[in-house]
Amino acid sequence: MSIDWNAYSSDGFYDELVAAPERGHAALAGLMADLEALGPDELVARQAAADVSIKEMGITFTVYSEEGGTIDRTWPFDIIPRMIPQAEWERVDAGLRQRVAALNLFIDDLYHEQRIIKDGVFPAEVLEKSVNFRPQCVGVDPPLGIWAHICGSDLVRDSDGTIYVLEDNLRVPSGVSYMLENRLVTKRVLPELFEHYAPLPVDDYPSQLFDTLAALSPRPADYPAVAVLTPGIYNSAYFEHSYLAQQMGCELVEGRDLFVDTDDCVYMRTVDGLARVDVIYRRIDDLFLDPEAFLPDSALGVPGIMRAWKAGNVALANAPGAGVADDKVVYAFVPDIIRYYLDADPIIPNVPTYRCMDPEALAYTLANMEEMVVKPANESGGYGMLVGPASTKAERDAFALLIKKDPRNYIAQPALRLSTVPTIIGSRLEPRHVDLRPFILSSDRQQVTMGGLTRVAMRKGSLVVNSSQGGGSKDTWIVPDPVSADD
Repeated sequence: MSIDWNAYSSDGFYDELVAAPERGHAALAGLMADLEALGPDELVARQAAADVSIKEMGITFTVYSEEGGTIDRTWPFDIIPRMIPQAEWERVDAGLRQRVAALNLFIDDLYHEQRIIKDGVFPAEVLEKSVNFRPQCVGVDPPLGIWAHICGSDLVRDSDGTIYVLEDNLRVPSGVSYMLENRLVTKRVLPELFEHYAPLPVDDYPSQLFDTLAALSPRPADYPAVAVLTPGIYNSAYFEHSYLAQQMGCELVEGRDLFVDTDDCVYMRTVDGLARVDVIYRRIDDLFLDPEAFLPDSALGVPGIMRAWKAGNVALANAPGAGVADDKVVYAFVPDIIRYYLDADPIIPNVPTYRCMDPEALAYTLANMEEMVVKPANESGGYGMLVGPASTKAERDAFALLIKKDPRNYIAQPALRLSTVPTIIGSRLEPRHVDLRPFILSSDRQQVTMGGLTRVAMRKGSLVVNSSQGGGSKDTWIVPDPVSADD
């Protein structure tokens, strides 16, 4: 039995694979033919093999239960790769580099002269009510002037094929380990397709990450001491923390493993005695990082680490305070931020966004909530937002009261018709909505992953891709179109 693409219906949504032939993407058209040749029975068998591999490899993620405990779950993965032509990706790559460069200039400006506010481009009110602005960081000059060394920007594709930036994640972005593991599993279960299309590599990310971190070291050395700081085994991203530390050949530490001495340097307790640490890739939120500077009862952080950072004796990635640009209201200003700092138009557009702090935008949002997605400024993981088309009148009325109470805390966007890709559901291929999180590294150079983590809304009709809410993932292939005999 073979796959009947004529029976595959994306219900009017833009399907990235099925729409490929009419857009002239030869590699994607070839993938359709190869999947058809394999047939549904073989694809289901290989999906089962992938599921077994994931269990054997111990690839898990942690969710928090309603009872307050934690549950480890096997990472949900679909073997049908998401393919993006290299020619299209080159524009995305340039747009992400542009965006993160502007955001780093923006963050640095906010903690110094605040020129963008004085020039009337960014409202002082937004900064005054920012929950992620850290007064403790004012005047600090991080190495190379970079605050967000690792950024994960979420991309979506609309019904006409346009790629938008949905949001930026600059505090402690996660998911890159699953991007790497997805590639390993795909190589194992679809070796012939992998060899035929030769997607551009992602497995050099750990070495790129180490080089990014090493470039921040305050001490000239061939091999600086780099550590990954984790909150511990009960954190939802602990698998990623341990995975990246292992892949980089770095120490994985908790706050209790480090201390700051009287010389304002950070040391690690080891079986051989104390060892100085030069760079810390911290996966702990700002407020828990240093009980001397932030929450005094935090048992996760390192007392005095902010002193060491300010003294230039240790580098922290991402820098404390970088999350000021994570605010979804700040997101609405990113096109203006790019124009202000780089004197250029954004290469990748934002999703059209209404700032509810503006009276006209507020009125429009309240009048059109059935068609809007309304988001609070600082929630993540798909929580706390209203998806208008899927909401009840009671939910919209309740949300309207929240918006009216604090308009600055909300933005609204039209409900996009997110693109779909074929996904194995039972014994069939069905369309499912996706987004994409590439990762951008910044220090003495910028590097963008060749693709990223494709997240899939596994439930039919759902737009929520987060794994904590039932989402899955796919391997993302950046592929050149085949060279024809006439070229």
